[in-house]
Amino acid sequence: MYRAPSRRRRKEAVKSPNVVSILDVIFILIFFLVMSASFNALKEITSPIPIISDEEPPKSKKKPLSLTLIIYQNSISVLTGVPGSVRRTFKRNQEGKFPLEELHNYMIKLKERNLTETLAIFEPSANVTYEEIVTIMDAVRTLRRTDKALYYKDTKVKALFDNIMFSNIQS
Repeated sequence: MYRAPSRRRRKEAVKSPNVVSILDVIFILIFFLVMSASFNALKEITSPIPIISDEEPPKSKKKPLSLTLIIYQNSISVLTGVPGSVRRTFKRNQEGKFPLEELHNYMIKLKERNLTETLAIFEPSANVTYEEIVTIMDAVRTLRRTDKALYYKDTKVKALFDNIMFSNIQS
């Protein structure tokens, strides 16, 4: 004969999922994702953005230098003042390189007359390479140990025009 069913249910142990196989799949996916990712070296030139304000600029007796370097395919034009007037032009030499040492020496002369100025505006044309822009930046902003020492209010000037801003960027 059959037994009468009990109202109590037998407690069965809760079965846990097999975590090992899930972890195996996750690690294999991570491995393939990492191996398929492309790691590219990013090139960037840091540059501050211009400050836009509704207020009037502070009145100053001294006119700003407004140093601007327009970098063409075959020459670099150095402009100063507002509106900018060309002060000097540096053309490529026979090897096809810019005369960076002459440019650096000219920047030292400009810095001697304008010790508080730190801003230089670059306007590169579209056909100037990234490497050329970087070498020109180094010539404009770096004050070497072998250069003439410059002092402003008993403090040694450590850089030429180290605040570089880009204008008229073309790709």
